Amino acid sequence: MSLPPRAKSPAKLVSRYPDFEKVQSERAPFDEYSFTHTQTVDPAWRPGSGANDPSWRDHETVHIDPYAGDRTPLDNYKLLVSGIVPRPIGVVSTEGPDGQRNLAPFSYLQIVNHDPPIFTLGFTMGASALKDTSRHVLSTRECVINLVSEHFVEAANYTSIDAPSGVSEWTLSGLTPAPSCKVKPPRVAEAVFAVEAKLVASHDWFSPSTGEKTGVLAILSGVYFHVREDALNEDRNVVDFRVLRPVGRLGGITYLRAREGFEVLRPTFGKDGEKEKNGVEQNGAEKNGVEKNGVEQNGAEKE
Repeated sequence: MSLPPRAKSPAKLVSRYPDFEKVQSERAPFDEYSFTHTQTVDPAWRPGSGANDPSWRDHETVHIDPYAGDRTPLDNYKLLVSGIVPRPIGVVSTEGPDGQRNLAPFSYLQIVNHDPPIFTLGFTMGASALKDTSRHVLSTRECVINLVSEHFVEAANYTSIDAPSGVSEWTLSGLTPAPSCKVKPPRVAEAVFAVEAKLVASHDWFSPSTGEKTGVLAILSGVYFHVREDALNEDRNVVDFRVLRPVGRLGGITYLRAREGFEVLRPTFGKDGEKEKNGVEQNGAEKNGVEKNGVEQNGAEKE
């Protein structure tokens, strides 16, 4: 069932700075990498306590219909990529049936299973047509996902250039192709972690408003892994993020470094005996009391 027509997005998805070099020069320089573990936000948090900061109660929630008549697809895009963050970035390497190689970055990327290793990759339409990476994946059913690290982020970003067909992003970015083991497309030699993958299934997306095709979901199975030796532990089952130095995607053209983190133990029900139960009951009673008293008080004030 189609929806009523709505406003169209402008042609440009990203508004560029008038003088980015000037903006860049006024910012602090990129400093040496370091990672610090801190305490959790509230080390004294107990089961049933809820949020560690009550200030969320001071703000109203704005409710948005993604298909409202005055809302464009670009509005939804900007909202989603700025709200669902950080996102991992993979430079995806493909090779078409004609042998043409392509390299492009994607943040619509996620791992969704480990046995078998399954990844999802989202392709959006460009100028009402599929771009090279998506066409190659759908036709050859192969690709390599190369996770982006700090030491080649500029080159990875440059692979997003709107180069004409036949112009290699490998050459433009200066990244180095290295042989893969189970798929034809090469991997990025600079990548600390790369996954060779094969297409399992795909699904087309269509706009509920116009009926036009707007994207493709690719479900990929990882068939071979490549990890730089200094990033891999002795058991070959953990990648050291201090070596990986991953870069995440935020909204617009902003990227994120992994510089600080904290560890949170995963809870086990009943592990601490009556502690969790009592904590939940006590906090629940406190919350209910506050809410009840607040309702009664507000009601009395209104009356």
